[in-house]
Amino acid sequence: MKGNIRKRSENGGWQITIWTGTKPDGKPQRHYETVRGRKSDAQRRLRELLTNIDKGAYTPPSHITVAELLNQWLLGYCKAHCSPRTQEGYESIIRNHLVPALGHIKLEELKVCSIQAFYGSACEQELTNRTVSHFHRVLSQALKWAAKLGYLSKNPAESADPPKAQHKTMNTLSEFEAAVLLEKARDSFCYPVIYTAISTGMRRNELLGLRWRDIDLYGLSISVSQTLYKGKGKVEFREPKTGYSRRRISMTPKLALYLGEYKREREQLFEERGTPITLDDLVFTNDDGKCIDPSTVSHNFGRISRSMGLNIRFHDLRHTCASLMLSKGVHPKIVSEMLGHSTVAITLDIYSHVTPGLQEAAAKSLDALLPPGLVGAAAERHGLVV
Repeated sequence: MKGNIRKRSENGGWQITIWTGTKPDGKPQRHYETVRGRKSDAQRRLRELLTNIDKGAYTPPSHITVAELLNQWLLGYCKAHCSPRTQEGYESIIRNHLVPALGHIKLEELKVCSIQAFYGSACEQELTNRTVSHFHRVLSQALKWAAKLGYLSKNPAESADPPKAQHKTMNTLSEFEAAVLLEKARDSFCYPVIYTAISTGMRRNELLGLRWRDIDLYGLSISVSQTLYKGKGKVEFREPKTGYSRRRISMTPKLALYLGEYKREREQLFEERGTPITLDDLVFTNDDGKCIDPSTVSHNFGRISRSMGLNIRFHDLRHTCASLMLSKGVHPKIVSEMLGHSTVAITLDIYSHVTPGLQEAAAKSLDALLPPGLVGAAAERHGLVV
């Protein structure tokens, strides 16, 4: 007999007992677990535990705290599957929010009500729904991993209700504002990065990771094959975060002409110093040939935008590129591929503010194709009344 179930009269639950092996002293080793609800729920859980034992997938509970589990998740899962930037974000959420609120609780004692109370408390601190929703995603992923390892029979975060994140409206530039911005930025050392960003919709770190071999000036294309990451004083070049981010982008002829002139200017500068440019060199660098710090680009761009009375970030140039293309009738699928989105649905959801204009243009096109409607006597004259 490997396990049994007995009624717990004091709380109305069911206690499961299973024999998991033998202790070093030869005595049987048992695992106890309480299931609240019906007896059929306890029987289902008993079968699950016994199946895990038969498959060799049973992990005995270690009575760890939520804080210990979150640390294990960071070291055991995130280090192997997440980018450094994502890891830093998860570490910040865990250190500053999850551990102070839930870290002291034993993992097996973590209840949905405790998680729900944490969400409510976070909202009272005037954190946005989007931020609290992100806390939920991190916690849920970690608890899902714990359940996969056998630390939990069920992920309690799945039954919690995080606040619904508000839809964030994108800040974009109009055609006129984009032209004025480029004129304002003309004397900035970041101008080449800004002009390429608004012409391609590429992310900041994708731009800073570009090499000359990634640019085909004659084929009018850019290949996104690596990104620059700088964190904790260390610079790394990493592969794009998803397969969709690794992509080929068509260039505008104006951008190709600009980058051609920019390359000749840089070649002349570095040849005078005795360090000619190679295909493996970065496209956008400081004058000493070293990579540009991503935060420097953001801060420099912020000063330029504020001087115009605008409240936009460097990343909003990506949104501007997409919005301008969509407003000019470029098919959303093409825009999605240029941006590196996994599906066109993501593109349409992010840039839904452009959709009304597209619908109006579609309605006008359809209007030109269809004949006018006929009612009453007019319809009878045309033989449309039976």
